[in-house]
Amino acid sequence: MENLPPNLRADIDAISRIDAVPSILEVICRTTGMGFTAIARVTEQHWIACAVRDEIQFGLATGEELNIETTICNEIRQHHSIVAIDDVTADEKMSSHPTPALYGFRSYISVPITLKTGHFFGTLCAVDPKPAQVNNSHVKEMFRLFAEMIALYMDNMEQNERSNALLLDERKTAELREQFIAVLGHDLRNPIGAISNVAELMLRMPLDAKLKKLAGILTDASFRVKGLIDNMLDFAQGRLGNGIELTLNHDEPVEEICANVIKELNLVWPERTINLNVNLTKPVHLDGKRLAQLCSNLLSNALYHGAKEHPVDLTLRSENDLFVLSVSNFGDQIPPKAIKMLFQPFSRGEVNPRNKGLGLGLYIAAEIAKAHGGELTVESNSSLTNFTFTMPISNLPVS
Repeated sequence: MENLPPNLRADIDAISRIDAVPSILEVICRTTGMGFTAIARVTEQHWIACAVRDEIQFGLATGEELNIETTICNEIRQHHSIVAIDDVTADEKMSSHPTPALYGFRSYISVPITLKTGHFFGTLCAVDPKPAQVNNSHVKEMFRLFAEMIALYMDNMEQNERSNALLLDERKTAELREQFIAVLGHDLRNPIGAISNVAELMLRMPLDAKLKKLAGILTDASFRVKGLIDNMLDFAQGRLGNGIELTLNHDEPVEEICANVIKELNLVWPERTINLNVNLTKPVHLDGKRLAQLCSNLLSNALYHGAKEHPVDLTLRSENDLFVLSVSNFGDQIPPKAIKMLFQPFSRGEVNPRNKGLGLGLYIAAEIAKAHGGELTVESNSSLTNFTFTMPISNLPVS
C-alpha cells in the first residue's frame, strides 16, 4: 500500500471513513451466502481492495492489489455493466475464462460504482468457491443500490472536502485582511493624535478668523478619523474572535466620563448644544473607556443626523437595578426597514445613502452594550429619535 500513488491511498482512506461499509459487506455475505466480498478501486493500471470481508480465507486484505489484467472488474471498467454468475462451470461464456480458474471461484457478482460526475470508481464485488444464486433481479438490485449508496457517500465526502478547503481559504483571507486593518489602524493612531493635539492648541491661541476656521477643520477631521480607527480596530478584533474586551471597574465616574465626551464633541461641533441630564442614585460598575466610546458614537450619530437648530440630550439615570444612558435628538424619522439594520456593520448606507462613513459606530456601540450584559435599542418617530443603552448596575459578566 505504501507504494501506491497518493490519490489511490486517499481513495482507500475515503472508503474506510464510510461507517456503513462493514454493514454493507456483511449483508452481502449473509444474503448471497458468498464468503468473500470487497469494494475495489479499479483503474487502467490497478485493482486495489479498499474494503474486504473474507470468511473463506480468500487471502486478500485491504490495500492489497490484484493484477488488473487478470480481473473481470477490468472488463466492467470498460463496459460499465453488472456481471453476475451463479456457477462458472455451467456458464458457456465464463467456463473457459481464465480468471475463475486463477482465483478458484465458481460464483461471482460485480457491479460498477459510478460517481455523480460520471467517473468510474471501481466495483462492489463478491466471489465464492461454491455456486450461489446471484444472477437474479433481487440480488442484482441489492448490489446496485449498495453501489449507489457508496457512490453517494464518496460524492458527499468530496463535496464536503472542497467546501471545507474553500472555507479555510476564505477564513485565511478574511483573517489576513482583518489583521492588516488592525495593524494599519494601530499605526495611524499616533499621527492622528498629534494632529488633534496641534489643532486643539491652535484653537486656544489668539488666531484670526481664517486660521481659527482651519484649526476647527483639523479638529473635526482628526476626531472623525480617530473614531473611524477605533471602530475599525474593534470591528477587526471582534471578527478575529476576541470580541469587545472590557476592563470592569467599580463605581466608575460615569457623569464625569460623559461630560468629558461632550467637551470633546463641542470642539468639533462648537455651534451645537448638548444637554447632560443626570439622575444616578447608585454606583455603576462598568468599563469607563468603553462607556466613553459608546457615548461618543451615539452623540456623534445624533449630532450628524439630528436637526441643527435643536439640542441633543444625553441622560444618565438609575432605574431599579439598571443603569440607563439615552441619547435623544430631533430630526427625521428613521424608516422602520432601516431600523432593523442599524446595528449591523456597514449598514449606514441603508439608512442614509449620503453618509460616506464605514457604518461601524452603532454596531460597535451595540457590541459594547452586549459585552456589558446589556442592550442598545432605538425608537424613532416623526420628530424624535432616541437611542437607549441599558445594563445591570452590578454583577456584570467579565470579558
